[in-house]
Amino acid sequence: MSKRIYVGNLPWSFDKAKFEELFSPFGEIEEALVISDKYTGRSRGFGFVTYKNDADADKAIEGMNEKEIEGRNIVVKEARPSREEEKEEKPSEETKEEKEEKPSEETKEEKEEKPSEETKEEKEETPSEPEEKTEEEQ
Repeated sequence: MSKRIYVGNLPWSFDKAKFEELFSPFGEIEEALVISDKYTGRSRGFGFVTYKNDADADKAIEGMNEKEIEGRNIVVKEARPSREEEKEEKPSEETKEEKEEKPSEETKEEKEEKPSEETKEEKEETPSEPEEKTEEEQ
């Protein structure tokens, strides 16, 4: 089985060839990937190496973590699953029954059918009917 490791704090000058050269002494590499900026093409300072053998990946982690490369101490550890992989692995937190028990939200149509309630202030400000003047006022 293959194992993927994360490598962080890489020098900006690193490319795939340098990356593979650095990690190939630990075992057979299935894939080496340096993450680069999509506009400049320059390394973003991290990457991933996938080894065909788990033991080789463990050796690389032990041998390379905190090692100084071009003046930078790199970080090497086992990679976490990507967000897509996490979503696939996690079962839904809610069961079907729990979803059915939840009250349904009002639909847009139901909200439109309800009369809008005027506040007390609005009712006082808008006269309902024109007042008739009494004889004394005329």
